Amino acid sequence: MIIVLASITVKAGKTEEFLRAFNANVPAVLEEDGCLEYMPTVDIESGIPVQISDANLITICEKWESLDHLKAHLTAPHMLAYREKVADIVEGTTLKVLSPA
Repeated sequence: MIIVLASITVKAGKTEEFLRAFNANVPAVLEEDGCLEYMPTVDIESGIPVQISDANLITICEKWESLDHLKAHLTAPHMLAYREKVADIVEGTTLKVLSPA
């Protein structure tokens, strides 16, 4: 199993628009072979001093059976269409691909 944390920064004021497009794509992703979990998350105010909050950051939490499943996901037709749909509102993306320690 691998765990993926994707950090997507969207333009100011575009979080809800991004989440609508993202959530519309979630059912197709969950149907993909090897997808165990796929969920968008947003920061909440916790009052914990070390927390860094960003209203324009969406963190996608993913679990896949293997790296090959993740690579197939990245080129799936619904993912290509989704990325095109949100291209004008996404400012940047970073990815962490992890394994349980």
